[in-house]
Amino acid sequence: MPRREAGLRDRKKAETRERLADVAAALFADRGYDAVSVLDVARAADVSDQTVYNYFPAKHDLVLDRAEEIRLRYDRLVRDRAPGASPAEVVRALVHEDVDRLRTEDRALARGEFAALCLGSPVLRRYALEFRERQTATVAAAVVDTTAGVEALVAHAHAAALVAVVQWVTDQVGRAVLDDLPFDPVGGTTRRSADLALDDLDRHFRTLGAP
Repeated sequence: MPRREAGLRDRKKAETRERLADVAAALFADRGYDAVSVLDVARAADVSDQTVYNYFPAKHDLVLDRAEEIRLRYDRLVRDRAPGASPAEVVRALVHEDVDRLRTEDRALARGEFAALCLGSPVLRRYALEFRERQTATVAAAVVDTTAGVEALVAHAHAAALVAVVQWVTDQVGRAVLDDLPFDPVGGTTRRSADLALDDLDRHFRTLGAP
């Protein structure tokens, strides 16, 4: 297949995937995650249910479709951090991004996205926590590989604490969206609390003999 044709095909697939995710988010925002089926998404997008499954193998993938991308981003940041930097330092930027999204995101659409939905659906919450477990394992492995002499369990405990901060911030953002709270003071309070926790983890990490 010519490169140009392959590129066009990939772009169309990406556009279809994004459209399906947007349609699903709108339905979830309106009805709630548990009340929407894959067939509902297919009908609203005017495609077959098999088309939806071709892009999203399971319903929760419509919400957690960026999970693998996020996991790999954390892995890359921790592994590529500057000499002398702690994992908390590089995670801080991502935490701030999550908080600042409150200022710019369309609240109506945000009600149908991860942060808000995982507060209201026990089923989705379970999948979200499974993702956080994988994220913890990823960060722990990166810490072990980049920190001389650190014990695997100590690295895992540190990674779990970092991911707990991330999940706490996600929950605060989700609650603000559901309750339609203004960015100020919620965003500022959430950011300050997260920074305090990350400062503590930064200090702790430096006792591990990290470079």
